[in-house]
Amino acid sequence: MVIKNLENKIKLVMIICSLFLVGCIIICISSIWTAKQMVSDAHQKVYVLDGNVPILVQRSTMEETLDVEAKSHVEMFHHYFFTLAPDDKYIKYTMDKAMYLVDETGLAQYNTLKEKGFYSNIMGTSAVFSIFCDSIKFDKEKMEFTYYGRQRIERRTSIMTRELVTAGHLKRVPRTDNNPHGLLITNWRTLLNKDIEQKTKLTY
Repeated sequence: MVIKNLENKIKLVMIICSLFLVGCIIICISSIWTAKQMVSDAHQKVYVLDGNVPILVQRSTMEETLDVEAKSHVEMFHHYFFTLAPDDKYIKYTMDKAMYLVDETGLAQYNTLKEKGFYSNIMGTSAVFSIFCDSIKFDKEKMEFTYYGRQRIERRTSIMTRELVTAGHLKRVPRTDNNPHGLLITNWRTLLNKDIEQKTKLTY
C-alpha cells in the first residue's frame, strides 16, 4: 500500500515536472517569437531629427511607391533631356545626367540630334529650351509610360511652344546617386513633337 502511494506520488511529480517543462518551452518560444517581431517592427521604423526632436516616419516598400517613383523618374529624365541653354558645358552636364536614367535608345536620339547639328544650332542662335510636364500615364502591370508635355523655345526674336508626347518602358535597376529611383527607361521614343504656337518678341 505504501509502495503504491509512493508510485502515485512519483507519477504526480513526473506529470507536474513535465507540464512545467512544456510550459517553460512554450514561454521560451513565445518570448523568442515576440522579440523577433519587435526587432522586425523596429527595422520598419525610421526616425528623422527635426532639430533635436526625433520624428517617426513611415517606411514604404518599392511596390507601394512605384507609381510615384516611376512618374518622378520619367519627369526627371525629360527635364534633363529637354532643358537646354546656349552653353556647351551645360548641355553636356544635362545630357550626362539624362543618360543615367535611360538605356541606349536615349543615347541614340541624342547622337542623332548631335549629328544633325541641333546642339550647335542652339548655341549659334542663343536659343533657350524649357520643358513643362502636363501629365504622365503609367501602367504598373506592363511597366509602360506615356509622357505629355510642352516645350518652350525662346530665341532672340520669337517664342515657340511645341507639343511633346513620348513613350517607353521602365525596368528596375539598383539605386545609385545618379539614379535615385532605381529605374531605367527603355525603348524610349517620340510619338508627337509639333509646333502649337509661335509668338514674335517685341523689339525696341
